Amino acid sequence: MTTSSVDHATADQAAALDAVFAGAPLMAILRGMGLERSVRLATTAWDLGIDSVEVPLQTAEDERALREVARLGAERGKAVGAGTILTPAQVAVAADAGAAYVVSPGLDPDVVRAAQERGIPILPGVATPSEVQQAVALGLTWLKAFPAQWLGADWFRHIRGPFPGVRFVATGGMDAANAADFLDAGVRVVAVGSALEDESQLPRLAELLAR
Repeated sequence: MTTSSVDHATADQAAALDAVFAGAPLMAILRGMGLERSVRLATTAWDLGIDSVEVPLQTAEDERALREVARLGAERGKAVGAGTILTPAQVAVAADAGAAYVVSPGLDPDVVRAAQERGIPILPGVATPSEVQQAVALGLTWLKAFPAQWLGADWFRHIRGPFPGVRFVATGGMDAANAADFLDAGVRVVAVGSALEDESQLPRLAELLAR
């Protein structure tokens, strides 16, 4: 790939994530839930108004769940991502399983480049200004801040100063009780997981989606 073609591909992938996360300030992460539970919670998320669902890939069962959730998501016009991508080889597995984007817990330039070469958007994890700066140098504008609960909402207020063009997805320890604090701090999307199984949280999540 030439530098120009890489730049175009990176811009296209950024635009794709803009579209993925444009519809709602929440996304769902279905970690280690098995096929049936993943399908059930993905459906709960979509019915609630959460457009984007991520299925982390750590076991063979996760891959089966991803394939089925991605199939059902496609029927509803919803983007399904694959999480916990740690190696370039997993990028191909995720794409072949139907993932519309991939998510990593950390920032690995080799994994980022593998996704860029495959033409699939990537959302790598960051937790320091140095990692954010490195991600920007790799052409990325969407980043996952992890673990967000540990970083705290104020981290985002401070990081927006030197990096105003970066859009953050907050993951790790998020639920209906604290999501609003992170959104108010400038986070574009908050990721929730087990909160989708808590009936008491669903009305509060619906209120956040109506913001």
